[in-house]
Amino acid sequence: MEITYASASSPDLAAVARHAGSNPSSSSASSSSSVMPHSRPVKVIPLQHPAAPPSSSAAGAAAAAGGSMWLRWSSKAKRMTCVEWIEVFLPCVRWIRAYRWREYLQIDLMAGITVGVMLVPQAMSYAKLAGLEPIYGLYSGFVPVFVYAVFGSSRQLAVGPVALVSLLVSNVLSAIVDSSDELYTELAILLALMVGVLECIMGLLRLGWLIRFISHSVISGFTSASAIVIGLSQAKYFLGYDIVRSSKIVPLIKSIIAGADGFSWPPFVMGCVILAILLVMKHLGKSRKYLRFLRAAGPLTAVVLGTAVVKIFNLSSISLVGEIPQGLPSFSVPKNFGYMTSLIPTALLITGVAILESVGIAKALAAKNGYELDSNQELFGLGVSNILGSFFSAYPTTGSFSRSAVNHESGAKTGVSGIVTGIIMGCALLFLTELFEYIPQCALAAIVISAVMGLVDYEEAIFLWRVDKKDFLLWTITSTTTLFFGIEIGVLVGVGASLAFVIHESANPHIAVLGRLPGTTVYRNIEQYPEAYTYNGIVIVRIDAPIYFANISHIKDRLREYEIEVDKSTRRGPEVDRVYFVILEMAPVTYIDSSAVQALKDLYQEYKLRDIQIAISNPNRDILLTFSKSGVVDMIGKEWFFVRVHDAVQVCLQHVQSLKEMPTTPDPPPEDRPSLLQRLLRQTGEDLSILELESGNQRPPASMDTDPQLEPLLPRKP
Repeated sequence: MEITYASASSPDLAAVARHAGSNPSSSSASSSSSVMPHSRPVKVIPLQHPAAPPSSSAAGAAAAAGGSMWLRWSSKAKRMTCVEWIEVFLPCVRWIRAYRWREYLQIDLMAGITVGVMLVPQAMSYAKLAGLEPIYGLYSGFVPVFVYAVFGSSRQLAVGPVALVSLLVSNVLSAIVDSSDELYTELAILLALMVGVLECIMGLLRLGWLIRFISHSVISGFTSASAIVIGLSQAKYFLGYDIVRSSKIVPLIKSIIAGADGFSWPPFVMGCVILAILLVMKHLGKSRKYLRFLRAAGPLTAVVLGTAVVKIFNLSSISLVGEIPQGLPSFSVPKNFGYMTSLIPTALLITGVAILESVGIAKALAAKNGYELDSNQELFGLGVSNILGSFFSAYPTTGSFSRSAVNHESGAKTGVSGIVTGIIMGCALLFLTELFEYIPQCALAAIVISAVMGLVDYEEAIFLWRVDKKDFLLWTITSTTTLFFGIEIGVLVGVGASLAFVIHESANPHIAVLGRLPGTTVYRNIEQYPEAYTYNGIVIVRIDAPIYFANISHIKDRLREYEIEVDKSTRRGPEVDRVYFVILEMAPVTYIDSSAVQALKDLYQEYKLRDIQIAISNPNRDILLTFSKSGVVDMIGKEWFFVRVHDAVQVCLQHVQSLKEMPTTPDPPPEDRPSLLQRLLRQTGEDLSILELESGNQRPPASMDTDPQLEPLLPRKP
């Protein structure tokens, strides 16, 4: 399509249009061809302007959006069958319907037994870390496992007590009440109920996306620092004397040094030997497939070995677990709801850990095993398991890294493996509690330390240092504040720093000056492609972010800089002394708000005073609708909206050439005017030039009448 471009927004451009229009010899058979001196018709793709909706009010738009969302949801609900509705609330129905008994049952049984054998000693160890009696760790690995197998959507995730959540429970409850008090246990159970309710609410309202604002570097720094604190807190079982309970590294180290007089060799030697055995078994299990059973058997080996040594040598200097109640947990309602206010921050933090860790593990395992997983439904399943678990004396649980990996490596196919794990826990509660009485505390501490050593992610820090210094700074800030100021402060500082980085990046978006790659109609960042060249009098700018109130000032400042700071060495086209056109490439812009629209209007008026015309390239439909409703399209002019940067450059370059030649271009005398045949031949040559250059050729066919400066697609050779 051929279009004449002569904008009245600039006096100079209007003058060009009037001058060109007064020359009768410049008319052609096509009424839409360009009439500028020494120019050829410019073929551009017309931009389709969408019609504005009939209701322009914000309330009407919101109602329309809400109505559209309701229609989509209702139509989807109507298409769902009865079985699909059951699967929404009971995800276990999905794998039950497709269960292959002969193929899956034996594998699931072996995986469930393996994880159960691993969970029994770990559950007691993590309960001690949380400041609770070991029996509550066994309770937390019993009911929640069965509930999650029914309501959870992951088929490989192993739910139960974990080290990080246990540390969080200990940290908050020890500041409220002494761990030997019965209230301590009741508050831990109440915390499980609160965490479950929060997880269910977030799952039902589909609010899991909120945690995405916390970067992986923050999580890595937090878990690394927490692992160090956990390891130091278990040192008392190795050293043989009590140390202060704290989530800060300085008080822990001071307490360890101050109590050195009470050091005892037997628990230290036994703990170190058991820890070494655990680490060797874990390494062999990871590095050799045929020995992977060693990874799961490690905790059980530690418990059996420690118990055997104590029974044989009767070492009185080594503290034991002591008596553990026999039998399954009884039903009871959580108490002391008056403490809920003080527990809310910790409940939120544990919920965040559940989303970041458990849902992340579940998604990874689902991808490896070839099925889809809804993160919000997964969060709901975790919530239900915590709620029902709290009625059977369980403290907060979530998905475990190590046990989930073992479950997957053992070949678990469905939630049957989780049910088998729960049965193993039930058997331990019914028949094995008498044996647990003689387990050394240093053996349980060794299990905890071996589990958390893998959480110290120093390799991630090295990777971040090489790849992105900002993320390394986030990792360092989070880990340092967690170590020295405690878990809550560390999380708050890490999240705050993460959000600050997000806001900074959003308020200072990347903006690029574009140039044309030689021999093509492609325009790219001139910093990334030094061979790309620009045109005199024209600045092409690409904004690589949504435009809104927080970043519009930065964008305006950068546009003013680009207007002044130009690189003359890579410029082509007519020699002019200033910028006449600013082309905004808006393909990456997905959203623009009212503040940005008003700022764009102000910028247009500012440019208009300096005889600079704005051209818009490739805005999406929503951006165009916003421009249309706000009057930007009418202000700038529809003729200055283009589909491609290339079209905008052609039109603007012809205007620049016309501005340069207008004062010195007289009308040709009648005897010098070309004949009709000459005009047709010239037009044919120009059309061929356009076709050649649109196809990416380096140089158009030679023309005696064409000045190379006029051709916007022609790269000039030195």
